[in-house]
Amino acid sequence: MSTQQEETHIDRSFNRSMLMKLFVVALMMFGFGFALVPMYRAICSITGVNNLVQKDIGAKEAKNTQVDMSRTISVEFDANARGALEFKPEQSNLDLHPGEVMTVMYQVTNDQNRTVKAQAIPSYAPKQATEYFKKIECFCFTQQTLLPGETKRMPVVFVVDPKLPKDVKTITLSYTFFELDAPKSVAKGS
Repeated sequence: MSTQQEETHIDRSFNRSMLMKLFVVALMMFGFGFALVPMYRAICSITGVNNLVQKDIGAKEAKNTQVDMSRTISVEFDANARGALEFKPEQSNLDLHPGEVMTVMYQVTNDQNRTVKAQAIPSYAPKQATEYFKKIECFCFTQQTLLPGETKRMPVVFVVDPKLPKDVKTITLSYTFFELDAPKSVAKGS
């Protein structure tokens, strides 16, 4: 075998070896990327991060709690929109007894001439009320798609746990509706 043939043989052997190594690395990267979702969920559930838009697991049991007729809680509803949406609650407040299952409606309108995808993120005041405000059904659990000019009425079905501390007499439920994948000119203007 000549030196040129030996070099070609060595180059091919090196190339095959490198190709196999790159294939194994790519396969490992794919596997790691695939494993990120369950790892992310596990970390979030352990740390309590990103749990605002998930269903309250105990909310089904909350339906069967005793209504505390001796107390009245005032719940105020607020709405904010980021992007090309009009968003508001159909009522600004209501009084309820802890343990009562209540439904309120929010309304969102897409005034744009394009389809909009959006997600609502809730927040509560006072902060200590967060763990006692149990949502059974909420538009914030999923992304919303609105066609051009479309208006949607969306329910929030909830119950305030009777274990709410006695000093809390008013809870504010506020939603911020974020447009996902907004065009850069809309995102900068909001």
